[in-house]
Amino acid sequence: MSNPFAPPRRGEAGLRVTECRACQRLVEWRERQAACVPPRFAAWVAEHGFWARPVAAFGDPAAWLVIVGLAPAAQGANRTGRMFTGDRSGEFLWAALHRAGVANLPSSDHRGDGLVLDGVLITAPLRCAPPGNRPTAAELDRCRAFMRANLAACRRLRVVLALGRVAHESVMRLLREQGTPAGDGAGFRHGAVHVLPGGVRLVDSYHVSQQNTFTGRLTGAMFDEVLRRCHDVASG
Repeated sequence: MSNPFAPPRRGEAGLRVTECRACQRLVEWRERQAACVPPRFAAWVAEHGFWARPVAAFGDPAAWLVIVGLAPAAQGANRTGRMFTGDRSGEFLWAALHRAGVANLPSSDHRGDGLVLDGVLITAPLRCAPPGNRPTAAELDRCRAFMRANLAACRRLRVVLALGRVAHESVMRLLREQGTPAGDGAGFRHGAVHVLPGGVRLVDSYHVSQQNTFTGRLTGAMFDEVLRRCHDVASG
């Protein structure tokens, strides 16, 4: 297999995601959250501080599997500084990755808790918490360079797991922007496997948000099956 994602464009290689202030609406929103911490997090913030900056990718730089989320939660990764850490989505995801044998811990509370991923990298098309969890198209466009750099750096890439429709469409848009045919052209569908250029597979799953997991739209068993499918198509 070959990595179908192009290297960063001119001027992108030196970008530092945690220093980005390109989207004024997102900058104001993410920083405002540090001033209105819910009581349940007050002791945690007193000990660890409040991140309130863009969130970098997390995991194994030699990953065969890249998981694409959506954006930090206002009091989740925006607070902790690590993707899928400090909220219910993360509780669901880390437990599943631990069951799959690719995470050494079943949960994550803060950046220094010792969590390590083996063969897996987690990235997202948007790195700041958006108001109402709804980024604009322009914000996604400005932020996509960071995800492109993450994907391009994975020399062992075999599978991209898209958590939700926005993640799926963001991956396809990356390919179209760099002039690469975007695979089989099929849209998002939970459990679907799409063949990308170079033989890399794109696997779709409902997002691990509590709106999906609390309602039973996405169960632990369903997501375990998605992770098994990722492993199987990578080995096939």
